[in-house]
Amino acid sequence: SCNWGVEGPTDDPAIVELRERMKRNFLASLFLSLGVPMLLGGDEIGRTQGGNNNAYCQDNETSWFDWNLDERRADFLRFTKRIIHLRKTQPVLRRKKFLQGRPIRGDRLKDVYWLKPDGIEMRGEDWGDPSRLVLAVLLPGNQIDAYDPFGLPVVGDTLFIAINGAPTAHTFRLPTIDSHGYWQRILDTAFSTGGPTKTLKKNRYRLKARSLAVFRRDLGRGAPSRPRGKGRHGSA
Repeated sequence: SCNWGVEGPTDDPAIVELRERMKRNFLASLFLSLGVPMLLGGDEIGRTQGGNNNAYCQDNETSWFDWNLDERRADFLRFTKRIIHLRKTQPVLRRKKFLQGRPIRGDRLKDVYWLKPDGIEMRGEDWGDPSRLVLAVLLPGNQIDAYDPFGLPVVGDTLFIAINGAPTAHTFRLPTIDSHGYWQRILDTAFSTGGPTKTLKKNRYRLKARSLAVFRRDLGRGAPSRPRGKGRHGSA
């Protein structure tokens, strides 16, 4: 864990804001991952026991729930509702099988692409780089290995998730669109409640330090091209 400069409670606005952002990052990481997300009651409002893992014997503020939410905790509850709604409405986040890293239905797109900020696909040496704190993942909405009750393939939006764990801002290049369509930012943890939906004019996005952002594109408006990279995936 990291206290971001001060141990325990603080009234330093910069540290408080960063701690809140990291809480949003952790929650977003949970709900954007495969598997069943599990929350402990109180997590949705930022409840804490101050590091005490044996609060069962504490009949005081250490273990109590405070339902009188200030603005900061009310915003966190709004963010929690928003990330839950995002997961519930995006089939690529609710798949029941492991990602395979290959085309699922004979399409040229794979079911997942792990990318560097410049849009080039990551390689083995990139995964082994301990200094790498910035990456992205592309989840094509038409490459879900699942079928609905009528036997039809499950299809949803294509998502691009940008992750910046670095202490400085980074610019991400989103995959090129073949013919038409556009990317929409639907979540950015740099904002207290996730930020407004925003249509990108260019396929680039400046992500603030220690933040995570999610973008969507409706398959009905055109499919994303294969991420441009070196080697067998094309040229940069």
